[in-house]
Amino acid sequence: MSVTASRAGRPEVVPWPDELAERYVARGYWEQRPLGAYLDDAAAGRPGTICLVDGDVSLTFAELVSRVDGAAQRLHGLGLRAGDRVIVQLPNCWEFVVIALACFRSGVVPVMALPAHRRQELTAIARLTEARALLVAGTVRGFDHEQLAHEVAAAVPGLRHVAVTGRRNRPDSLDLVALCAPAGDTSARAAAPDPGDVALFLLSGGTTGRPKLIPRTHNDYAYMMRTAARICGAGPDTVYLAVLPLAHGYPMAGPGILGTLVSGGRIVILASPAPQRALAAIAEHRVTMTSLVPAAVIRWLDHLAGSPAADLDSLDLVQVAGSRLPDEVAARVTPALGARLQQVYGMAEGLLCMTRPGDPDAVVHHTQGRPICPDDELLLVDEDGTPVPIGEPGILLTRGPYTPLGYYREPELTAAAYPPGGWYRTGDVVRLRADGNLVIEGRDKDLINRGGEKIAAEEVENFAHQLATVSQAAAVAMPDPELGEAVCLYVVPRAGSTVTLAQVRDVMREAGVAAFKLPERLELVDSLPVTAIGKVDKKALRADIARRRHP
Repeated sequence: MSVTASRAGRPEVVPWPDELAERYVARGYWEQRPLGAYLDDAAAGRPGTICLVDGDVSLTFAELVSRVDGAAQRLHGLGLRAGDRVIVQLPNCWEFVVIALACFRSGVVPVMALPAHRRQELTAIARLTEARALLVAGTVRGFDHEQLAHEVAAAVPGLRHVAVTGRRNRPDSLDLVALCAPAGDTSARAAAPDPGDVALFLLSGGTTGRPKLIPRTHNDYAYMMRTAARICGAGPDTVYLAVLPLAHGYPMAGPGILGTLVSGGRIVILASPAPQRALAAIAEHRVTMTSLVPAAVIRWLDHLAGSPAADLDSLDLVQVAGSRLPDEVAARVTPALGARLQQVYGMAEGLLCMTRPGDPDAVVHHTQGRPICPDDELLLVDEDGTPVPIGEPGILLTRGPYTPLGYYREPELTAAAYPPGGWYRTGDVVRLRADGNLVIEGRDKDLINRGGEKIAAEEVENFAHQLATVSQAAAVAMPDPELGEAVCLYVVPRAGSTVTLAQVRDVMREAGVAAFKLPERLELVDSLPVTAIGKVDKKALRADIARRRHP
Protein backbone atom coordinates (compact mmCIF):
# COMPACT_ATOMS: atom_id res chain seq x y z
CA MET A 1 0.00 0.00 0.00
CA SER A 2 1.33 3.41 -0.87
CA VAL A 3 1.53 5.80 2.06
CA THR A 4 1.83 9.55 1.79
CA ALA A 5 4.65 10.76 4.03
CA SER A 6 4.35 13.96 6.00
CA ARG A 7 7.12 16.53 6.29
CA ALA A 8 7.94 15.09 9.69
CA GLY A 9 8.40 11.65 8.20
CA ARG A 10 5.25 10.17 9.75
CA PRO A 11 2.69 8.48 7.54
CA GLU A 12 -0.32 10.69 6.84
CA VAL A 13 -2.40 7.61 6.01
CA VAL A 14 -2.00 4.75 8.48
CA PRO A 15 -1.39 1.56 6.46
CA TRP A 16 -2.70 -1.89 7.21
CA PRO A 17 0.11 -4.13 8.49
CA ASP A 18 1.55 -6.36 5.78
CA GLU A 19 0.25 -9.54 7.39
CA LEU A 20 -3.33 -8.21 7.44
CA ALA A 21 -3.11 -6.93 3.89
CA GLU A 22 -1.84 -10.32 2.71
CA ARG A 23 -4.66 -12.08 4.57
CA TYR A 24 -7.32 -9.86 3.02
CA VAL A 25 -5.93 -10.47 -0.46
CA ALA A 26 -5.62 -14.22 0.11
CA ARG A 27 -9.22 -14.45 1.33
CA GLY A 28 -10.53 -12.58 -1.69
CA TYR A 29 -11.70 -9.48 0.14
CA TRP A 30 -9.26 -7.27 -1.70
CA GLU A 31 -9.29 -8.02 -5.42
CA GLN A 32 -6.39 -5.67 -6.20
CA ARG A 33 -8.43 -3.71 -8.73
CA PRO A 34 -9.11 0.04 -8.84
CA LEU A 35 -12.71 1.16 -8.48
CA GLY A 36 -12.96 2.30 -12.09
CA ALA A 37 -12.41 -1.23 -13.37
CA TYR A 38 -15.71 -2.41 -11.89
CA LEU A 39 -17.64 0.20 -13.87
CA ASP A 40 -15.88 -0.93 -17.04
CA ASP A 41 -16.98 -4.52 -16.40
CA ALA A 42 -20.62 -3.48 -16.00
CA ALA A 43 -20.52 -1.23 -19.06
CA ALA A 44 -18.95 -3.90 -21.25
CA GLY A 45 -21.93 -6.19 -20.74
CA ARG A 46 -24.68 -3.54 -21.11
CA PRO A 47 -23.30 -0.56 -23.08
CA GLY A 48 -26.65 0.58 -24.50
CA THR A 49 -28.65 0.18 -21.28
CA ILE A 50 -29.71 3.29 -19.39
CA CYS A 51 -27.90 3.31 -16.06
CA LEU A 52 -28.46 6.85 -14.72
CA VAL A 53 -31.51 9.09 -14.64
CA ASP A 54 -31.49 12.61 -13.21
CA GLY A 55 -34.52 14.61 -14.29
CA ASP A 56 -34.25 15.11 -18.04
CA VAL A 57 -30.78 13.54 -18.17
CA SER A 58 -30.57 9.85 -19.01
CA LEU A 59 -27.23 8.14 -19.64
CA THR A 60 -26.45 4.68 -20.93
CA PHE A 61 -23.47 2.81 -19.59
CA ALA A 62 -21.49 3.70 -22.71
CA GLU A 63 -22.39 7.38 -22.34
CA LEU A 64 -21.53 7.36 -18.65
CA VAL A 65 -18.12 5.80 -19.32
CA SER A 66 -17.44 8.35 -22.05
CA ARG A 67 -18.25 11.24 -19.72
CA VAL A 68 -16.14 9.70 -16.95
CA ASP A 69 -13.20 9.40 -19.35
CA GLY A 70 -13.77 12.96 -20.57
CA ALA A 71 -13.84 14.36 -17.04
CA ALA A 72 -10.71 12.40 -16.09
CA GLN A 73 -8.88 13.84 -19.11
CA ARG A 74 -9.96 17.39 -18.30
CA LEU A 75 -8.93 17.05 -14.65
CA HIS A 76 -5.53 16.04 -15.98
CA GLY A 77 -5.60 19.08 -18.27
CA LEU A 78 -6.08 21.29 -15.21
CA GLY A 79 -2.82 19.94 -13.84
CA LEU A 80 -4.39 17.50 -11.40
CA ARG A 81 -2.47 14.28 -10.96
CA ALA A 82 -2.91 11.04 -9.02
CA GLY A 83 -2.92 11.79 -5.32
CA ASP A 84 -4.04 15.42 -5.69
CA ARG A 85 -7.13 16.26 -3.67
CA VAL A 86 -10.29 17.98 -4.92
CA ILE A 87 -13.22 18.93 -2.71
CA VAL A 88 -16.54 17.80 -4.14
CA GLN A 89 -19.45 19.75 -2.66
CA LEU A 90 -22.36 18.97 -4.91
CA PRO A 91 -26.04 18.25 -4.38
CA ASN A 92 -27.51 15.05 -5.72
CA CYS A 93 -26.93 15.30 -9.47
CA TRP A 94 -25.51 13.35 -12.38
CA GLU A 95 -22.37 15.50 -12.31
CA PHE A 96 -21.55 14.14 -8.85
CA VAL A 97 -21.53 10.59 -10.23
CA VAL A 98 -19.39 11.48 -13.24
CA ILE A 99 -16.84 13.45 -11.22
CA ALA A 100 -16.53 10.81 -8.51
CA LEU A 101 -15.96 8.06 -11.06
CA ALA A 102 -13.54 10.28 -13.03
CA CYS A 103 -11.50 10.77 -9.86
CA PHE A 104 -11.46 7.03 -9.22
CA ARG A 105 -10.35 6.53 -12.82
CA SER A 106 -7.49 9.03 -12.69
CA GLY A 107 -6.28 8.62 -9.13
CA VAL A 108 -7.29 12.18 -8.18
CA VAL A 109 -8.74 11.91 -4.66
CA PRO A 110 -12.20 13.43 -4.06
CA VAL A 111 -12.95 14.80 -0.61
CA MET A 112 -16.68 14.31 -0.13
CA ALA A 113 -17.96 17.50 1.50
CA LEU A 114 -21.62 17.95 2.35
CA PRO A 115 -23.83 20.55 0.65
CA ALA A 116 -24.58 21.93 4.13
CA HIS A 117 -20.93 22.74 4.85
CA ARG A 118 -20.07 26.41 4.90
CA ARG A 119 -16.97 28.61 5.11
CA GLN A 120 -15.62 27.26 8.37
CA GLU A 121 -15.79 23.58 7.41
CA LEU A 122 -14.71 24.02 3.79
CA THR A 123 -11.72 26.21 4.62
CA ALA A 124 -10.53 23.78 7.27
CA ILE A 125 -10.92 20.81 4.92
CA ALA A 126 -9.12 22.60 2.09
CA ARG A 127 -6.17 23.52 4.31
CA LEU A 128 -5.87 20.08 5.82
CA THR A 129 -5.94 18.31 2.45
CA GLU A 130 -4.06 21.00 0.49
CA ALA A 131 -6.88 20.73 -2.03
CA ARG A 132 -6.22 21.91 -5.57
CA ALA A 133 -9.83 22.38 -6.69
CA LEU A 134 -13.32 22.94 -5.27
CA LEU A 135 -16.32 21.66 -7.23
CA VAL A 136 -19.67 23.17 -6.25
CA ALA A 137 -23.20 23.93 -7.36
CA GLY A 138 -24.16 27.49 -8.25
CA THR A 139 -26.95 29.02 -6.21
CA VAL A 140 -29.05 26.44 -4.37
CA ARG A 141 -32.04 27.40 -2.21
CA GLY A 142 -30.86 30.99 -2.23
CA PHE A 143 -27.30 30.23 -1.11
CA ASP A 144 -24.44 31.20 -3.43
CA HIS A 145 -22.01 28.27 -3.30
CA GLU A 146 -19.94 29.76 -6.11
CA GLN A 147 -19.15 32.91 -4.14
CA LEU A 148 -18.34 30.89 -1.04
CA ALA A 149 -16.01 28.64 -3.04
CA HIS A 150 -14.03 31.63 -4.26
CA GLU A 151 -13.80 32.98 -0.71
CA VAL A 152 -12.36 29.63 0.38
CA ALA A 153 -9.97 29.59 -2.59
CA ALA A 154 -8.72 33.07 -1.68
CA ALA A 155 -7.99 31.91 1.85
CA VAL A 156 -6.21 28.64 0.96
CA PRO A 157 -2.94 28.77 -1.00
CA GLY A 158 -2.80 26.17 -3.75
CA LEU A 159 -6.57 25.94 -4.25
CA ARG A 160 -6.43 27.08 -7.87
CA HIS A 161 -9.69 25.97 -9.47
CA VAL A 162 -13.38 26.53 -8.73
CA ALA A 163 -15.78 24.64 -10.99
CA VAL A 164 -19.53 25.25 -10.90
CA THR A 165 -22.62 23.44 -12.17
CA GLY A 166 -25.36 25.49 -13.75
CA ARG A 167 -25.15 29.22 -14.29
CA ARG A 168 -21.82 30.86 -13.45
CA ASN A 169 -21.67 34.40 -12.11
CA ARG A 170 -17.90 34.86 -12.24
CA PRO A 171 -15.53 34.61 -15.21
CA ASP A 172 -12.90 32.84 -13.12
CA SER A 173 -15.24 29.87 -12.46
CA LEU A 174 -14.90 26.76 -14.59
CA ASP A 175 -17.93 25.12 -16.18
CA LEU A 176 -18.38 21.80 -14.39
CA VAL A 177 -20.93 20.55 -16.92
CA ALA A 178 -18.41 21.11 -19.73
CA LEU A 179 -15.80 19.37 -17.61
CA CYS A 180 -18.10 16.30 -17.63
CA ALA A 181 -18.64 16.29 -21.41
CA PRO A 182 -17.99 13.03 -23.31
CA ALA A 183 -14.40 12.14 -24.12
CA GLY A 184 -13.04 12.90 -27.53
CA ASP A 185 -10.58 10.02 -27.36
CA THR A 186 -11.54 7.12 -25.10
CA SER A 187 -8.19 5.43 -25.70
CA ALA A 188 -6.25 8.21 -23.96
CA ARG A 189 -6.57 6.96 -20.39
CA ALA A 190 -3.99 7.63 -17.72
CA ALA A 191 -2.48 4.73 -15.85
CA ALA A 192 -4.90 3.19 -13.38
CA PRO A 193 -4.23 4.02 -9.72
CA ASP A 194 -2.76 1.46 -7.37
CA PRO A 195 -5.60 -0.46 -5.64
CA GLY A 196 -3.92 0.17 -2.31
CA ASP A 197 -3.98 3.93 -2.80
CA VAL A 198 -6.56 6.20 -1.20
CA ALA A 199 -9.58 6.40 -3.52
CA LEU A 200 -11.59 9.02 -1.60
CA PHE A 201 -11.94 10.79 1.71
CA LEU A 202 -15.18 10.55 3.66
CA LEU A 203 -15.84 12.95 6.52
CA SER A 204 -16.56 12.34 10.16
CA GLY A 205 -17.61 14.91 12.74
CA GLY A 206 -14.90 17.00 14.37
CA THR A 207 -14.64 18.84 17.68
CA THR A 208 -13.25 22.14 16.40
CA GLY A 209 -15.22 22.75 13.23
CA ARG A 210 -12.84 20.68 11.13
CA PRO A 211 -14.27 17.32 10.12
CA LYS A 212 -11.97 14.34 10.42
CA LEU A 213 -10.91 12.81 7.11
CA ILE A 214 -11.29 9.07 6.64
CA PRO A 215 -9.09 7.62 3.88
CA ARG A 216 -10.80 4.81 1.97
CA THR A 217 -8.70 2.81 -0.46
CA HIS A 218 -9.80 1.28 -3.75
CA ASN A 219 -9.41 -2.18 -2.22
CA ASP A 220 -11.41 -1.65 0.94
CA TYR A 221 -14.17 0.47 -0.61
CA ALA A 222 -14.63 -1.94 -3.50
CA TYR A 223 -15.02 -4.83 -1.07
CA MET A 224 -17.67 -3.04 0.96
CA MET A 225 -19.55 -1.90 -2.15
CA ARG A 226 -19.53 -5.33 -3.80
CA THR A 227 -20.48 -7.20 -0.65
CA ALA A 228 -23.34 -4.86 0.21
CA ALA A 229 -24.63 -5.23 -3.35
CA ARG A 230 -24.50 -9.01 -3.12
CA ILE A 231 -26.34 -9.09 0.23
CA CYS A 232 -29.05 -6.80 -1.16
CA GLY A 233 -29.39 -8.87 -4.33
CA ALA A 234 -28.42 -5.97 -6.60
CA GLY A 235 -28.17 -6.86 -10.28
CA PRO A 236 -29.18 -5.75 -13.79
CA ASP A 237 -32.85 -5.49 -12.75
CA THR A 238 -32.12 -3.20 -9.79
CA VAL A 239 -33.39 0.37 -9.97
CA TYR A 240 -31.97 2.33 -7.03
CA LEU A 241 -33.53 5.63 -5.94
CA ALA A 242 -30.88 7.94 -4.48
CA VAL A 243 -32.50 10.58 -2.27
CA LEU A 244 -29.99 11.03 0.57
CA PRO A 245 -26.89 13.22 0.13
CA LEU A 246 -24.55 11.24 -2.12
CA ALA A 247 -21.44 12.43 -0.26
CA HIS A 248 -22.36 10.05 2.58
CA GLY A 249 -20.90 6.57 2.35
CA TYR A 250 -24.30 4.93 2.92
CA PRO A 251 -26.09 6.13 -0.27
CA MET A 252 -22.81 5.99 -2.16
CA ALA A 253 -21.63 2.46 -1.49
CA GLY A 254 -23.90 0.61 0.91
CA PRO A 255 -24.54 -0.55 -1.89
CA GLY A 256 -25.90 2.82 -3.03
CA ILE A 257 -25.15 4.33 -6.40
CA LEU A 258 -21.77 2.65 -6.84
CA GLY A 259 -22.90 -0.83 -5.85
CA THR A 260 -25.91 -0.56 -8.15
CA LEU A 261 -23.88 0.63 -11.14
CA VAL A 262 -21.19 -2.03 -10.84
CA SER A 263 -23.96 -4.64 -10.58
CA GLY A 264 -25.35 -3.48 -13.93
CA GLY A 265 -28.38 -1.73 -12.44
CA ARG A 266 -29.85 1.75 -12.84
CA ILE A 267 -29.73 4.72 -10.48
CA VAL A 268 -32.43 7.41 -10.29
CA ILE A 269 -31.31 10.61 -8.58
CA LEU A 270 -33.52 13.03 -6.66
CA ALA A 271 -32.54 16.12 -4.70
CA SER A 272 -34.23 15.00 -1.47
CA PRO A 273 -36.44 12.30 0.08
CA ALA A 274 -39.49 14.58 0.14
CA PRO A 275 -42.29 11.99 0.01
CA GLN A 276 -44.57 13.33 -2.72
CA ARG A 277 -41.84 13.52 -5.34
CA ALA A 278 -39.96 10.43 -4.17
CA LEU A 279 -43.03 8.20 -4.17
CA ALA A 280 -43.98 9.47 -7.62
CA ALA A 281 -40.47 8.64 -8.84
CA ILE A 282 -40.81 5.09 -7.52
CA ALA A 283 -43.94 4.65 -9.62
CA GLU A 284 -42.53 6.35 -12.73
CA HIS A 285 -39.18 4.55 -12.83
CA ARG A 286 -40.25 1.24 -11.30
CA VAL A 287 -37.77 1.65 -8.46
CA THR A 288 -36.83 -1.55 -6.64
CA MET A 289 -34.59 -0.28 -3.84
CA THR A 290 -33.88 2.89 -1.88
CA SER A 291 -32.04 4.10 1.23
CA LEU A 292 -33.55 6.33 3.90
CA VAL A 293 -32.91 7.68 7.37
CA PRO A 294 -35.55 7.29 10.10
CA ALA A 295 -36.79 10.88 9.73
CA ALA A 296 -37.50 10.30 6.03
CA VAL A 297 -39.22 6.98 6.73
CA ILE A 298 -41.53 8.67 9.19
CA ARG A 299 -42.38 11.40 6.68
CA TRP A 300 -43.15 8.79 4.01
CA LEU A 301 -45.38 6.82 6.36
CA ASP A 302 -47.23 9.94 7.50
CA HIS A 303 -47.71 11.02 3.89
CA LEU A 304 -49.12 7.64 2.88
CA ALA A 305 -51.47 7.63 5.86
CA GLY A 306 -53.14 10.79 4.58
CA SER A 307 -52.91 10.35 0.81
CA PRO A 308 -54.07 7.85 -1.77
CA ALA A 309 -51.62 4.99 -2.08
CA ALA A 310 -49.00 5.48 -4.77
CA ASP A 311 -48.08 2.70 -7.17
CA LEU A 312 -45.27 1.14 -5.17
CA ASP A 313 -45.58 -2.39 -6.55
CA SER A 314 -42.01 -2.37 -7.90
CA LEU A 315 -40.43 -1.42 -4.58
CA ASP A 316 -38.76 -4.46 -3.04
CA LEU A 317 -36.22 -3.24 -0.47
CA VAL A 318 -36.09 -0.17 1.78
CA GLN A 319 -32.87 0.34 3.71
CA VAL A 320 -32.88 2.47 6.85
CA ALA A 321 -29.78 3.75 8.65
CA GLY A 322 -28.25 6.89 10.11
CA SER A 323 -29.78 6.58 13.56
CA ARG A 324 -31.81 4.04 15.51
CA LEU A 325 -35.15 3.27 13.86
CA PRO A 326 -37.83 2.94 16.56
CA ASP A 327 -39.15 -0.62 16.71
CA GLU A 328 -42.76 0.50 16.30
CA VAL A 329 -41.87 2.43 13.14
CA ALA A 330 -39.94 -0.55 11.77
CA ALA A 331 -43.07 -2.68 12.07
CA ARG A 332 -45.05 -0.20 9.92
CA VAL A 333 -42.67 -0.11 6.94
CA THR A 334 -43.65 -3.27 5.06
CA PRO A 335 -47.44 -2.93 5.54
CA ALA A 336 -47.33 0.69 4.32
CA LEU A 337 -44.74 0.47 1.53
CA GLY A 338 -45.19 -3.14 0.48
CA ALA A 339 -41.40 -3.59 0.53
CA ARG A 340 -39.01 -5.49 2.73
CA LEU A 341 -37.24 -3.50 5.41
CA GLN A 342 -33.49 -3.77 5.82
CA GLN A 343 -31.96 -2.12 8.86
CA VAL A 344 -28.39 -0.92 8.33
CA TYR A 345 -25.78 0.23 10.81
CA GLY A 346 -22.44 1.60 9.76
CA MET A 347 -20.02 4.47 9.78
CA ALA A 348 -17.73 6.31 7.41
CA GLU A 349 -14.83 4.78 9.36
CA GLY A 350 -15.70 1.34 8.00
CA LEU A 351 -17.88 -1.28 9.67
CA LEU A 352 -21.15 -2.05 7.88
CA CYS A 353 -23.90 -4.19 9.42
CA MET A 354 -27.15 -5.24 7.77
CA THR A 355 -30.15 -7.36 8.45
CA ARG A 356 -30.51 -9.88 5.64
CA PRO A 357 -33.36 -10.43 3.22
CA GLY A 358 -35.22 -13.38 4.66
CA ASP A 359 -34.49 -12.55 8.29
CA PRO A 360 -37.54 -12.95 10.55
CA ASP A 361 -39.41 -9.89 11.77
CA ALA A 362 -37.89 -10.34 15.23
CA VAL A 363 -34.50 -9.51 13.69
CA VAL A 364 -35.57 -6.93 11.10
CA HIS A 365 -37.78 -4.92 13.47
CA HIS A 366 -35.62 -5.03 16.57
CA THR A 367 -31.95 -5.09 15.47
CA GLN A 368 -29.59 -3.15 13.25
CA GLY A 369 -28.11 -6.22 11.62
CA ARG A 370 -24.80 -8.04 11.63
CA PRO A 371 -21.44 -7.43 9.93
CA ILE A 372 -21.13 -8.05 6.21
CA CYS A 373 -17.71 -9.74 6.39
CA PRO A 374 -16.58 -12.89 8.24
CA ASP A 375 -13.39 -11.03 9.19
CA ASP A 376 -15.23 -8.11 10.78
CA GLU A 377 -14.27 -8.41 14.44
CA LEU A 378 -16.40 -6.91 17.21
CA LEU A 379 -15.36 -6.22 20.78
CA LEU A 380 -17.74 -4.78 23.38
CA VAL A 381 -16.19 -3.25 26.49
CA ASP A 382 -17.29 -1.25 29.51
CA GLU A 383 -15.94 2.19 30.41
CA ASP A 384 -12.82 0.58 31.88
CA GLY A 385 -12.10 -1.40 28.71
CA THR A 386 -13.21 -4.74 30.17
CA PRO A 387 -15.12 -7.00 27.73
CA VAL A 388 -18.83 -7.39 28.54
CA PRO A 389 -20.88 -10.60 28.18
CA ILE A 390 -23.08 -11.25 25.16
CA GLY A 391 -26.41 -9.54 25.66
CA GLU A 392 -25.00 -6.78 27.85
CA PRO A 393 -24.54 -3.24 26.50
CA GLY A 394 -20.98 -2.17 25.83
CA ILE A 395 -18.91 0.29 23.83
CA LEU A 396 -18.26 -1.17 20.38
CA LEU A 397 -14.75 -1.61 19.00
CA THR A 398 -14.22 -3.11 15.57
CA ARG A 399 -11.58 -4.00 13.01
CA GLY A 400 -11.69 -5.62 9.59
CA PRO A 401 -10.76 -5.43 5.90
CA TYR A 402 -12.63 -2.20 5.15
CA THR A 403 -12.15 -0.36 8.46
CA PRO A 404 -9.14 1.98 8.06
CA LEU A 405 -6.66 2.29 10.90
CA GLY A 406 -6.56 6.05 11.39
CA TYR A 407 -7.56 9.53 10.34
CA TYR A 408 -5.69 11.57 7.76
CA ARG A 409 -3.02 13.87 9.24
CA GLU A 410 -4.54 13.57 12.71
CA PRO A 411 -2.12 11.60 14.93
CA GLU A 412 -3.68 12.79 18.20
CA LEU A 413 -7.24 12.02 17.14
CA THR A 414 -6.09 8.70 15.70
CA ALA A 415 -4.42 7.77 18.97
CA ALA A 416 -7.64 8.57 20.86
CA ALA A 417 -9.98 6.65 18.54
CA TYR A 418 -7.79 3.70 17.59
CA PRO A 419 -6.59 1.65 20.58
CA PRO A 420 -3.65 -0.76 20.16
CA GLY A 421 -4.35 -3.86 18.10
CA GLY A 422 -5.88 -2.18 15.06
CA TRP A 423 -9.25 -1.56 16.73
CA TYR A 424 -11.49 1.42 16.01
CA ARG A 425 -13.50 2.69 18.97
CA THR A 426 -16.87 3.59 17.46
CA GLY A 427 -18.25 5.44 20.47
CA ASP A 428 -21.54 3.56 20.06
CA VAL A 429 -23.07 1.61 22.92
CA VAL A 430 -24.57 -1.60 21.54
CA ARG A 431 -25.79 -5.02 22.59
CA LEU A 432 -24.60 -8.10 20.73
CA ARG A 433 -27.29 -10.76 20.62
CA ALA A 434 -26.55 -14.45 20.59
CA ASP A 435 -27.56 -14.60 16.91
CA GLY A 436 -24.82 -12.10 16.00
CA ASN A 437 -27.11 -9.12 15.40
CA LEU A 438 -26.45 -5.76 17.02
CA VAL A 439 -28.90 -3.50 18.83
CA ILE A 440 -27.85 0.14 19.06
CA GLU A 441 -28.40 1.56 22.54
CA GLY A 442 -26.76 5.02 22.33
CA ARG A 443 -23.41 6.79 22.44
CA ASP A 444 -20.59 6.97 24.93
CA LYS A 445 -18.93 9.94 23.23
CA ASP A 446 -20.00 13.55 23.45
CA LEU A 447 -21.45 13.44 19.97
CA ILE A 448 -24.98 14.25 18.78
CA ASN A 449 -26.45 12.24 15.91
CA ARG A 450 -28.94 14.55 14.21
CA GLY A 451 -30.62 12.48 11.50
CA GLY A 452 -27.32 10.83 10.61
CA GLU A 453 -25.22 14.02 10.77
CA LYS A 454 -22.71 13.89 13.64
CA ILE A 455 -22.28 17.07 15.68
CA ALA A 456 -19.57 17.55 18.32
CA ALA A 457 -21.06 19.06 21.47
CA GLU A 458 -17.81 20.89 22.15
CA GLU A 459 -18.08 22.82 18.89
CA VAL A 460 -21.55 24.13 19.76
CA GLU A 461 -20.39 25.00 23.28
CA ASN A 462 -17.39 26.93 21.97
CA PHE A 463 -19.65 29.15 19.91
CA ALA A 464 -21.98 29.75 22.85
CA HIS A 465 -19.02 30.93 24.91
CA GLN A 466 -18.34 33.66 22.37
CA LEU A 467 -21.33 35.48 23.87
CA ALA A 468 -20.23 37.65 26.77
CA THR A 469 -23.52 36.86 28.51
CA VAL A 470 -22.73 33.11 28.76
CA SER A 471 -21.04 31.81 31.89
CA GLN A 472 -21.28 28.07 31.18
CA ALA A 473 -22.64 26.04 28.29
CA ALA A 474 -23.27 22.36 27.66
CA ALA A 475 -24.73 20.86 24.49
CA VAL A 476 -26.43 17.47 24.61
CA ALA A 477 -28.55 15.23 22.45
CA MET A 478 -32.27 15.83 22.79
CA PRO A 479 -34.77 13.13 21.72
CA ASP A 480 -36.49 14.00 18.45
CA PRO A 481 -39.29 11.91 16.94
CA GLU A 482 -38.08 12.37 13.36
CA LEU A 483 -34.32 13.04 13.55
CA GLY A 484 -33.60 10.69 16.43
CA GLU A 485 -31.57 13.39 18.18
CA ALA A 486 -31.42 17.17 18.01
CA VAL A 487 -29.16 19.70 19.71
CA CYS A 488 -30.20 21.12 23.06
CA LEU A 489 -27.96 23.76 24.64
CA TYR A 490 -27.94 24.31 28.40
CA VAL A 491 -26.63 27.74 29.40
CA VAL A 492 -25.83 29.36 32.71
CA PRO A 493 -26.09 33.11 32.01
CA ARG A 494 -23.79 35.59 33.68
CA ALA A 495 -25.37 37.47 36.59
CA GLY A 496 -27.90 39.99 35.41
CA SER A 497 -27.70 38.82 31.78
CA THR A 498 -30.03 37.04 29.43
CA VAL A 499 -29.25 34.68 26.58
CA THR A 500 -31.53 33.72 23.71
CA LEU A 501 -31.45 30.85 21.26
CA ALA A 502 -31.41 33.36 18.38
CA GLN A 503 -28.21 34.94 19.73
CA VAL A 504 -26.39 31.61 19.80
CA ARG A 505 -27.60 30.66 16.34
CA ASP A 506 -26.56 34.07 14.97
CA VAL A 507 -23.01 33.63 16.29
CA MET A 508 -22.78 30.26 14.56
CA ARG A 509 -24.26 31.55 11.29
CA GLU A 510 -21.84 34.48 11.23
CA ALA A 511 -18.95 32.04 11.63
CA GLY A 512 -20.12 30.15 8.55
CA VAL A 513 -21.16 26.96 10.32
CA ALA A 514 -23.29 24.29 8.66
CA ALA A 515 -26.95 24.81 9.52
CA PHE A 516 -27.48 21.27 10.81
CA LYS A 517 -25.23 22.10 13.79
CA LEU A 518 -27.44 24.92 15.08
CA PRO A 519 -29.13 24.14 18.42
CA GLU A 520 -32.88 23.66 18.27
CA ARG A 521 -33.55 24.36 21.94
CA LEU A 522 -32.03 26.48 24.70
CA GLU A 523 -32.45 25.74 28.40
CA LEU A 524 -31.39 28.46 30.85
CA VAL A 525 -30.34 27.05 34.23
CA ASP A 526 -28.76 28.40 37.42
CA SER A 527 -26.02 25.76 37.37
CA LEU A 528 -24.91 22.66 35.50
CA PRO A 529 -24.83 19.27 37.25
CA VAL A 530 -21.38 17.78 37.77
CA THR A 531 -20.00 14.30 38.32
CA ALA A 532 -18.02 13.19 41.35
CA ILE A 533 -14.80 14.34 39.69
CA GLY A 534 -16.20 17.74 38.79
CA LYS A 535 -17.03 17.26 35.11
CA VAL A 536 -20.31 18.47 33.65
CA ASP A 537 -22.71 15.55 33.98
CA LYS A 538 -23.96 15.19 30.41
CA LYS A 539 -25.82 12.01 31.32
CA ALA A 540 -27.93 13.96 33.82
CA LEU A 541 -28.58 16.70 31.26
CA ARG A 542 -29.69 14.18 28.64
CA ALA A 543 -32.07 12.63 31.16
CA ASP A 544 -33.35 16.09 32.10
CA ILE A 545 -34.16 17.14 28.54
CA ALA A 546 -35.76 13.77 27.87
CA ARG A 547 -38.10 14.40 30.84
CA ARG A 548 -38.85 17.93 29.68
CA ARG A 549 -39.68 16.67 26.19
CA HIS A 550 -41.80 13.78 27.46
CA PRO A 551 -42.97 14.59 30.98
